[in-house]
Amino acid sequence: MEKEFNRARSAQDIIVSLILIVAGAVLIAMPTSTSVNIVGFFMIFAGLILLLVLKTSYKLAGTNETYRKKEKFFPQSKRDSFINMLSKSPEAADLSDENKGNGLRVDVFYSHKSGKAYCRLYEYIPYRYEPCSPYFEHSIDKVANFIK
Repeated sequence: MEKEFNRARSAQDIIVSLILIVAGAVLIAMPTSTSVNIVGFFMIFAGLILLLVLKTSYKLAGTNETYRKKEKFFPQSKRDSFINMLSKSPEAADLSDENKGNGLRVDVFYSHKSGKAYCRLYEYIPYRYEPCSPYFEHSIDKVANFIK
């Protein structure tokens, strides 16, 4: 079964938006100068925009579990070794070549609540990253070096 992760709002996203909206409303309600009221309107506007747009967590399709995402970039020459490493033992990964090229991208979706992590390798093909491996499921302890 192919895994699919969809963007979703986290509790942190909603809290930040609501704080901006409430703080803006308080500034408008206070008997202060016009400039403070204008700042309040901009805070409410920013809070509403963030409430509509901001999505920082991911949900696994078919379940209600929320995951966080971490990306790491590596040179193209490490492709085969990373596929083997991700399938067997990601804790033994050599991350010394991180950010020394952008031909490969490793996406790690992890959840501290469930203790699961899903890893996938992407290869850069002009203008986009294409998957070159399936999702590998591991415990969160095995991918700890990827999510630091």
